[in-house]
Order: sequence, then structure tokens, then C-alpha cells
Amino acid sequence: MHAGGRSIPYGEIVARGNLGRTFTSEQLNKMPVKAADKRRLIGRNTLAEDIPSKVDGKGRYGLDAVVEGMVYARPKVPPTRYESKVVSIDDSAAKRVPGYLKSLALDDPSGTAPGWVMVYAETFIAANKAADLVNVKWSSGKAATISEVDIQKRAAELIADPQGGSLLVDDPGVDAALASAKQKIERTYTTSTVMHFALEPVNALAFEKDGIFEIHTGNQWQTLILPVLAKALERSQDKIVLRSYLLGGGFGRRLDGDYTVPAALAAKAIGKPVKMVCTRADDMRFDCPRSPSTQVVRMAWGEDGRVTAMDHHAAAGWPTGVMAPSFMPKGTNGVPYDPFASEGANHWYTVGMQRVRALRNDLAEETFRPGWLRSVGAGWTNWAVESFMDEAAHAAGVDPVKFRLGMLDGAGRNAGSAPNSVGGARRQAAVLARLAEKVGWGKPTPKDVGLGIATTFGQERNMPTWTACAARVRVNRTNGHVRVEKLSLVIDAGTVIHPDSAEAQVEGAALWGLGMALREGSEFVKGQPKDTNLDTYALLRMGDVPDVEVEFLPSTEAPVGLGEPAVTPVAPAIGNAIFAATGARVRHLPIRPQAVLVALAHGS
Repeated sequence: MHAGGRSIPYGEIVARGNLGRTFTSEQLNKMPVKAADKRRLIGRNTLAEDIPSKVDGKGRYGLDAVVEGMVYARPKVPPTRYESKVVSIDDSAAKRVPGYLKSLALDDPSGTAPGWVMVYAETFIAANKAADLVNVKWSSGKAATISEVDIQKRAAELIADPQGGSLLVDDPGVDAALASAKQKIERTYTTSTVMHFALEPVNALAFEKDGIFEIHTGNQWQTLILPVLAKALERSQDKIVLRSYLLGGGFGRRLDGDYTVPAALAAKAIGKPVKMVCTRADDMRFDCPRSPSTQVVRMAWGEDGRVTAMDHHAAAGWPTGVMAPSFMPKGTNGVPYDPFASEGANHWYTVGMQRVRALRNDLAEETFRPGWLRSVGAGWTNWAVESFMDEAAHAAGVDPVKFRLGMLDGAGRNAGSAPNSVGGARRQAAVLARLAEKVGWGKPTPKDVGLGIATTFGQERNMPTWTACAARVRVNRTNGHVRVEKLSLVIDAGTVIHPDSAEAQVEGAALWGLGMALREGSEFVKGQPKDTNLDTYALLRMGDVPDVEVEFLPSTEAPVGLGEPAVTPVAPAIGNAIFAATGARVRHLPIRPQAVLVALAHGS
């Protein structure tokens, strides 16, 4: 507010633009930071500016992009992601479709979309009908023979070889502690391929104007795909412009802008603006899914019953390794690793000697293009960590909450540091303790009803969001159906800027985690995802949504992420709840009824 009493909202200042002033690091450090009790904007609910346009239809998505003179195109996606080549195209039947123009095999110097055939028409309806009638023959590489079982077998082979991989944590003495342990356990956990299935299938409008190639689409990371487009179009990056629209659902899929490449090549090949629209099945066959994973975890106890060592090996396809290898740090052994395929395994528990090894599944990457998906690696590494902690607690004869709290002591590397992890593991212990109190941990439950608990630190160790989740489930012993009745979450995300948005992020993330725990999961069969539409790929339904209760612990620490952390503890909390209800242990995601029945029959 001006001394004369006049005021202007900060948002209006930004909207006026021309904010040219810059500050040095020294100047920024000298600026006073307002005390938490003096803040007037932080912690207040306001209406997000983009909500009305998303409700009334004014928001513009990639599918809404149009330019004069454009034609439509739908691709014929080849049988494998890589190494497919067009042998022949027969469009004789498609010529009977009114509005059909032609079908062309794309030449892609970037190797992003090898073997693609683009079917052009005056309307998308015509392009869609014609594409179904165009007969393309391809030659394919070895991926056409690879299925999910082969990928998981390869993961097991990689884990069995002690020489490979990158070491995120590598304390000396792990093997010795395991060899001399008074008691030890070992468990294997797996997850299936998970597809994105964003509401808006991928699409892009591309054309050349005045020597500049424009691509109009929803995209999350323009600078990642720009060099690839330059290679595909064989022109410099300054001659390409990406126009961004609302995403229509990203969840990590639109971080990879690979779909812009065939659209741009289609426009280049025909010499006019082209709007490429993929059907749902096209979208899934060209998806960059979350890789299937295999993890082996071991723990050792000494003479006094104290945990002396923990060993964690995690194998999957690496999205960052494929798409942004420069973002990969090096492990303690000098080998780069993908943090988005390993974060979560490097937990905050004090477990004596610790080793975490990340392994890159080369067969997975030869079969498909691994992608980032909401909560990325932490979505499946924590499935192993928190399921295993529950199993370890029972093996040790200790209450699962007490067992965890005893190791969340904030000692050594788990002490935390400024600015993002002040307090370290002690803050994770606080959310777990509060959750246990909140849900009445330890109280008896009805027959076949169980309460399971899990705690994680969100997506990344260097920016942790301390999260704890309790799942209350009811298990039908006759058909194996698991009904989640309630999810309770307690979170320490530091300073909460906008409470309503924060709660919405947590609710959405938790339900996403629920969907991946019980429903979402496909598999690769001979180089292709088995499920390409929602008639067979099971998403969470409205009738499956339980009560969701969210509590934020008050904090004035640095704010951290909220879009993804709540995904990570939900699946293990559900798995642990199934065990609490029935004594049956499941170790694969998604948790299908048949797997529950098998576990019930074997009693483990």
C-alpha cells in the first residue's frame, strides 16, 4: 500500500508486464523476510484464475487449435515403438471414404516415430474412417517378440548380477551384516505397466508460415522436444515455434512432446497445415508408460534385535535416461542413475548399513519408451519400501507403527538440512505419529476389515513432503474383492500457500494412488500394450471412491510439492491393510482379486 492510502493487487502489477528490474543474490539476501504471523496472503483461499474457463468451455486445448486451410490426419501406428519399417501401403478401400486425400509413410530423421503412416482427409471423421481401411504391412525388430514376462525376467537377471547398476547409497558392511545376521528376511515386489490415459488423446496442429514451423499443442516441456523437432524437420531451432495450450491431462505424458514430431513431419510431407489427432488406441500404442518394475529388498537384525542392514535393488526402464540423460546424477560408484526411477528407495529410516542400487532395464527400453507418470519412481519404490517395512515389523514381532518410529530418528544423513528438509526424519515421524493417533491405531476392527499404514517422503529426497496414509479396507474372502472404505492422510508440506488447492492436490493424488493400487495396470504382449482403451483398462470409478480425510501439520518451513506425494503411500497402505484384515500378503501392483484369493489360499 502506498503511503497515500492507494493500493494495487500484486497480480495486476504482474499482468501489466514490463517487469524489467533484476536483483543480485546479495540484494535478495538482504531483503527482510516477513515473519509467519505477519503474512496476509499466504494461507488464504482464493479462486484460481483458470477455473471459470475450464468450466464454461472458454479454455482452449490442443484439440481446439485451428488454422485456415488445414487438413486432418490420423496415424497408422506401427507394431513396435522402434525398428518398424513400412513395406507397403494399400489404400484402395480408403478411397471410397468421402473427403479422403492420401496416405504417406513419414520419413523421420530423428527416429522418434519410425514406421508411421499418416492418413490425410478433409475432416477427422473421414481420416478416422479411412485409417481403419488402409492396410499397411511392416517389418519389425525383435520387440515384436517381447512381452511383459520377458521384461520382468530381465529385471530379475539384472538384480541377480551384483556388478551392475548405480549405487545411490552404499555403506560398507552391508553384505557382512546380512551374512552374520541373527535374523534376516528377503522379499520381492513387482508392478505392472501403467498407462497415462489422459482425457484428451495426444494431438498437434503443425504448419509452416513465413519460414517458421509452428506446432500448436498442449505440452509440458517445450525445450525438451525442440531439439528433436529440429532434427526431424532438418532445420535450426530458431525456425521452430511451439504454441502451448491447456493440456487436457498431462500426468507426465505431455512432458515428452514426441507426438509433435509426426504431426510436424505430416505437415512437411503434404505442404499444408495438418491437424493430427490420435484415437484413444493410437494414443496408448504410442504412450510412454510407467515401466514395469521388480524390486528385491533385504533386512538384517543383530543379536540385540536391532536392525543392522538393509539392501534394496530396483530395476525398471528409465524415462530420464531415454529422454533427458543430462538430468541424471551419478551414484556413489560413478554410474549415472535416473532419480525418477529410484527416488523413494533412498528412504529416511536409520537401518544400520544401507545399500540402494538402481538398475536400468535395457529390454524394457528396447520394447517401449519409458515415461514419467504422476509420482514417477516414488510411486513404485515406496510400494516395496513400505510393504517391506510392514513385513519386517511382523517378522521382528514389533507393532508396524512402533517399528517405523524407532527408525525415523533423524540420525546421520537422515537429519535433514536447509532449506527443504529441515528436521529430516523427525518430521516424517511426526506425521506418522499424528496419523496413528487420528485413526485409532491398535483398536480392534470387524472381521475381514483391516487398517494399514504407510509413510513416505513424497517424490524427492532433496525436496521431501512428509506423508503418512492409513487405509481402511474390507476384503471379500469369497471373490477376493477389496473395498477401500477410507483413506486418511497427514502431511507436513512446510508452509501451505493455498489451503484449498493443497487439499485438492492431496485428494486427487491419493485417488490416483488408489486407482493404481487396485485397478490400473496393463502388460506388453509382443511389443504392444495389451489394453488400448477403457473397455479393458480399468480406471477408478466414482463408486470406488472412499472417504478421504486430509490433515496438514502446521509448519512455517519452506513449502514443498503437493501434486504427487500423496500418490506414494496409498498402495502400500492398502496392501498392509489387506494383511491386517486377512493375514494374506500381496506383493504385486495392481492388486487384482485373483491375487488376493491366491494369497488367502497360501496364507501369505
